[in-house]
Amino acid sequence: MTSSPPIIHLVDDDALFRTAIARLLCASGYHVVLYESADQFVENVPSQERGCILLDRQMPGLSGLDLQERLRTIGSILPIVFLTGHGDIPMSVRAIKAGAEDVLPKPVSKEDLLAAIGRALALYDQARSRTTRLNSDKARVASLTPRERQVLALLVRGKLHKQIAYELGTAERTVKAHRHSIMMKLKVRSLAEAVSIADRLGIPDEASSLSQ
Repeated sequence: MTSSPPIIHLVDDDALFRTAIARLLCASGYHVVLYESADQFVENVPSQERGCILLDRQMPGLSGLDLQERLRTIGSILPIVFLTGHGDIPMSVRAIKAGAEDVLPKPVSKEDLLAAIGRALALYDQARSRTTRLNSDKARVASLTPRERQVLALLVRGKLHKQIAYELGTAERTVKAHRHSIMMKLKVRSLAEAVSIADRLGIPDEASSLSQ
């Protein structure tokens, strides 16, 4: 089964530019969705399917930088490549610091554009992988009982079984049983793997409240 081509979202108020870039990208094997303004994009925020955004900086209504900020606040993982005829160093620095893959001046060469899209899609794949792993971690941790979660938080902080038993007012053998159950539910073979999952989800911070 052939996978769908990446989706390139082109946001630009210049109709001729949109048409030219769309033809180039379609000929290069991409699926292209066109938006004549950032406001139109906001009204039709796309799903998180594999792709990226080609974004003009200066448009009527919301600017490209404004749209970049909005997408950041909603947790979009679609990488952004700015295409602008109004670029300057401060603008480029701001865009890159906010997570843009690149800022390319208009007119842009086919080689530079396709290279930037390639890098953006690589970033998308990395972000999607992180999101998938995080969601898997959350689902596994959600299967723990409240007591198992407490034990995990204390194990992550380096507490010994007898220390955890004392802190929770239970027997050391009970703590060991909880640890075994935790390892099974998290589907890990070592405490180090469990610690890695807990760190990604901020679970060590929960142990602080137990001792207060």
